[in-house]
Amino acid sequence: MARIHPEGWQRIPASGALARELETLATLAEGLPDDHAVYHGIHWTRVNRDHALFGEIDFVVVGPTGRVLLIEQKSGFLDETQDGLVKTYAKARKNVSVQMARSADHLRERLGVFLKGHKARIDALLYCPDYAVRQPGSAGIDPARIVDASRRQHLVAIVESLLRDDVRDRVVLDNIHRFLTDELELVPEVNAIVGQAEALYTRLAGGLAEWARRIEMEPFRLRVTGTAGSGKTQLAMAVFRDALAAGRRPLYVCYNRPLADHIALIAPPGGEIATYHQLCDRVLRAHGEVPDFRRPDAFAQLETRFRELDPGEAWRFDELIVDEGQDFRAEWLDTLLRLLRPGGRAWWLEDPLQNLYDRPPVELPGWVRITSERNYRSPGDILSALNRMLPLPQALEAGSPLTGSDVEFLTWSDSAGLIDATKRAMTRAIGLGFRRDMIATITFRGREHSVFTPFDRLGAHRLKAFTGSYDLLGNPVYSDGDFLIDSVYRFKGQAAPCVIFTEIDFEELDPLTVRKLFVGATRAGMKLIMVLSEHAAARLVTGLED
Repeated sequence: MARIHPEGWQRIPASGALARELETLATLAEGLPDDHAVYHGIHWTRVNRDHALFGEIDFVVVGPTGRVLLIEQKSGFLDETQDGLVKTYAKARKNVSVQMARSADHLRERLGVFLKGHKARIDALLYCPDYAVRQPGSAGIDPARIVDASRRQHLVAIVESLLRDDVRDRVVLDNIHRFLTDELELVPEVNAIVGQAEALYTRLAGGLAEWARRIEMEPFRLRVTGTAGSGKTQLAMAVFRDALAAGRRPLYVCYNRPLADHIALIAPPGGEIATYHQLCDRVLRAHGEVPDFRRPDAFAQLETRFRELDPGEAWRFDELIVDEGQDFRAEWLDTLLRLLRPGGRAWWLEDPLQNLYDRPPVELPGWVRITSERNYRSPGDILSALNRMLPLPQALEAGSPLTGSDVEFLTWSDSAGLIDATKRAMTRAIGLGFRRDMIATITFRGREHSVFTPFDRLGAHRLKAFTGSYDLLGNPVYSDGDFLIDSVYRFKGQAAPCVIFTEIDFEELDPLTVRKLFVGATRAGMKLIMVLSEHAAARLVTGLED
């Protein structure tokens, strides 16, 4: 089996032309011997397919002697004109032979400089699996280097024959591989892969939303205990949309303000979305009572008045969705259930491992319970690292096929070292190809105790941080930056493609510390960088290496 660079191509969801190229890559991988290497442009091609690995070349195959074959794949129909084969796109017509010659010349020129006097032997092949060329002699390409629909089953044999050579130049061979991996910087086009990863996660985790909504009971009381990334948010949104579509009024209630703000942005209009305390405040204000948040016991008074007040028909709902149930107090349950109309349905979504406030579990007698222990969001190697680092109640199950994210660790010994290591982590994330809006820096400490709270920038990076205040519409106010930084408490319930989990330090690995580490690490959808104190690293990373 040929060596494929990079790995991970089997897990890329694809359709259309991209799927056809993946079929070709699978054919080359399975058919070519293990002394052949295939470099492919599938990871790096932009979503709109405008740019491939090198010019118009889709695959670069390197034979055992250092001979190079460029393969350009043209799926679909081709036009045979007086000027040769032409591929028609939405906005242009391109001459295939001219494209291939230009790409081969460009690569030959670049390689010539890189090899410093050594000569690269480069050949090219056109692969058109859907079209049979009627007049190969007038295609503008050597007929021996065209594999069309009539010869597609011989693709591997033809590739091998074109790479067969008795002259082996080890220096050239090694440098060609180095050129293709280093000089061309073959790292994933993250902007494309992120979208694919998010679509894959949505599709996989959507299973919970599918079968949980098929459950029937009377009265409807369903408790869903699911680990991070299991699809609880997808379920909540599906239930919310179902209610609106059926003319029912939904109420979504969570504990965390940032999560409520996030859900309000992605949910369809209609219904009510709030934290528990926001809901209390809204109901009281609707009845002419304005809470005094200057009082030290303001939130306790808010809860008491909400519990005592008859909310009235204006605050009755047909569907109640409680998210982050592990953070709720037991006495809040009955207060919320009274808002349901007769025949109303109630959903309780929770994850005991995300209980950051050390609250006892709420008793729900008579409720039907289902569990979902598989994380579909985080790559398998992140979950594997957590399984080895942390004394979890049970091993985390990876539902995502994504791997190869390689959890990275940076250490610090004092505040200056912490700030420097976090800056380096930010630079590292950008260097990996993540845009700033794809990166979330999460602090292990809360906002009140974090070293980073006074900062509006770290080096060249301007921080987007919660200021602690809200605008006139009740929206949180953030500092004017482009690099999100937030605490693990506030970011719970959300996720980002790349997570920098910083300020990690603890005296002992007690249950609360384990839960905080779990929550922060499982926010990552693709990449996790952990910035730990030397003490924490000795406890966690040593455990990882054991």
